[in-house]
Amino acid sequence: MSAGDKVFAGSIPENYDRDMVPLIFASYARDISQRAAALSPKAVLETAAGSGVVTRALAPKLSPDARYVATDLNQPMLDYAATRQDRDDRIAWRKADAQALPFEDAAFDLVCCQFGVMFFPDRPSAYREARRVLKPDGCFLFNAWDRIEENVFAGDVTDALAEFFPNDPPRFLARTPHGYHDTALIRSDLEKAGFSNVTIETRAEESRAPSPRHPAVAYCQGTPLRNEIEARGADKLEAATEHAASAIARKHGNGEVAAKIQAHVILARA
Repeated sequence: MSAGDKVFAGSIPENYDRDMVPLIFASYARDISQRAAALSPKAVLETAAGSGVVTRALAPKLSPDARYVATDLNQPMLDYAATRQDRDDRIAWRKADAQALPFEDAAFDLVCCQFGVMFFPDRPSAYREARRVLKPDGCFLFNAWDRIEENVFAGDVTDALAEFFPNDPPRFLARTPHGYHDTALIRSDLEKAGFSNVTIETRAEESRAPSPRHPAVAYCQGTPLRNEIEARGADKLEAATEHAASAIARKHGNGEVAAKIQAHVILARA
């Protein structure tokens, strides 16, 4: 993972929430929030909260006396998430590194994280931190994308950009969001952190968009892939996006498009 893989700044937070969230994140946010609410936690820590899609889905499902701390390493994403959340005195927003959480031991019933662990440089360290702040019998609930071949639009965009930049293809999507898909490795990393009761479910969903341009804009301009494209030429973003849109149209048609997405949902108990 390069340093730029973790930079969600500039216009990325707004584009991410407007384009990426409905395309691939909303359905998994509903799923993880339902799983989290079923555990009836009174103290919840969310790491890598991003633009707040899980926070918005989960908070209404929690009891009135629950406490919810939403954190992210990227202050611009956290600031944007706070603007999208209805007023709720139960929720606190705090910048925090999942690998060095600024919270006391045994402070939470649940730690949840939607599609954030792929960005952690040292995952066993982050998992140890999650376990440290969990109460006895607390739960760590998170998800991670399956390999890029199981996530069609991400693969289409990656292939299209390899055509557009043949000498230096941007590999952000394959390298980072879809680079931590080995369930045996995930289980091993959790065991290294002290979790012994781990269940992993692989869940397929469908990604839908009103046009081929929509997923092209979402991936090229609403993720750190944008940083990789602009690093190859500040004037190339729109042309690269259009090339990706054309590739998606050739494969899926010019109208509404749909394709498979797939992820692993993991529950580990302290």
